[in-house]
Amino acid sequence: MNTKLIIVFLLFLVPILGVSQNNEDKAVHDFSLEVESEFRYFLEGGAFQGQERFFPSIAVRPEYSISWNQGYDELNFAGFARWDRDNNRTHLDLREFYYQRARGNWELGIGLKKIFWGVTESNHLVDIINQTDQVESFDGEQKLGQPMVQFSYITESSGTFDFFYLPYHRKRVFPGEEGRLRFAQIIEADDLGYESRNEEWHPSFALRWSHYIGDIDLGISQFYGTGREPLFVFNPDFSITAFYPEIYQAGLDLQYTKNAFLWKLESIYRYAEAQDFFAVTAGVEYTFSNINGAGLDIGVLTEYSYDSRDELAITTLQNDVFYGSRIALNDQFDSSLLIGGVTDISYGTTALSVEGSRRVGSSSKISLEARIFATVSDEELLLSNFQDDSFLRGTWSYFF
Repeated sequence: MNTKLIIVFLLFLVPILGVSQNNEDKAVHDFSLEVESEFRYFLEGGAFQGQERFFPSIAVRPEYSISWNQGYDELNFAGFARWDRDNNRTHLDLREFYYQRARGNWELGIGLKKIFWGVTESNHLVDIINQTDQVESFDGEQKLGQPMVQFSYITESSGTFDFFYLPYHRKRVFPGEEGRLRFAQIIEADDLGYESRNEEWHPSFALRWSHYIGDIDLGISQFYGTGREPLFVFNPDFSITAFYPEIYQAGLDLQYTKNAFLWKLESIYRYAEAQDFFAVTAGVEYTFSNINGAGLDIGVLTEYSYDSRDELAITTLQNDVFYGSRIALNDQFDSSLLIGGVTDISYGTTALSVEGSRRVGSSSKISLEARIFATVSDEELLLSNFQDDSFLRGTWSYFF
């Protein structure tokens, strides 16, 4: 991480640590550590020279928190480190390292945090605060810590208002030469430029209003600053150039709960000087609960995604249908399974996935994942690079 960034947040923490020492007799500490061994195996040889098939790795996730003043003040830390065969996937990150104070109906947070917005399963359109950890997960679920100042004002009648000042932009990291799920051209973080002359230090701003009205949970968001998604240009000679544009994004997320049904919608409009577009994901989930009184829950869900960029979209979800089932045994081992697939209506591309996890004893967990690119059209600018990258992934985690 940038040295200047570390210095900035150490300066933030000097007065905070002083407060915690003055209230040491009232402090509550909590520490946990997860150590994970991971094995990824790709079913086919790589499409590009230098790619490997088997990737063992080890990851650690330490977490620490301290709260004082009856819980109104707290300091939180969540770290992450992975060692992998792909050098670009070997990385360290501060997922979270922030101070938070709550008083009455407001909260203030300063530091690196993870903020999640959204309701849909297959595509998180409105979730824009944090940068995607591209080497950690193909589906974009994992995020890097984002430096911020967050102020939240909470009311019962008018909802919650969140304001964000984001002083620093973090670049996305892509797989290296040995890695999979990459383009033909190796993309290093330093290869990506910025539209702003201030580069990563160009500040961004965001605000979000969220409220519930009866059975409806509603969120409206605005973002202005450096986009988290780089803008790629695929040149005629098959080379790639990319930069981070300055964007404005308006977002809407909505969930309507009716009995066992969850109706979900996310939509954005994003404007940049080089490109503007509209995107929406909408769907429904129905859960069959406690089947035969055995505690088994089975949810079935489907979603449709549209992106007006069509084949120029960096996401694979530009005119696609997602379908799946979520199974929870609700047993003592917290066993769960998610089975899904995505089919592109325009090109017929189909990708399938299976994710399952189960606790082993009181201190460990095993997880299994399969991603299968069943059919991939050459018209898919993004997925056509990954058509030989179907893989199996297994992890074993131990919790201290």
